[in-house]
Amino acid sequence: MKDDPIVEEIRQIREAYAARFNYNLKAIYQDLKRLEQKNPRPHRRRLPKRIMEGEVVNR
Repeated sequence: MKDDPIVEEIRQIREAYAARFNYNLKAIYQDLKRLEQKNPRPHRRRLPKRIMEGEVVNR
């Protein structure tokens, strides 16, 4: 499979971000929550779509 430069860049950014917190998942989580609170755009969770009886779901 051909290497994708965009995927490689994302992996490097993710690695650098984790390294900032010494790979501590709790610290990463707390930072993400802090960034989420600073974001002026509202954070909304979407409810799962209800499946009606007899409805066929394509996967």
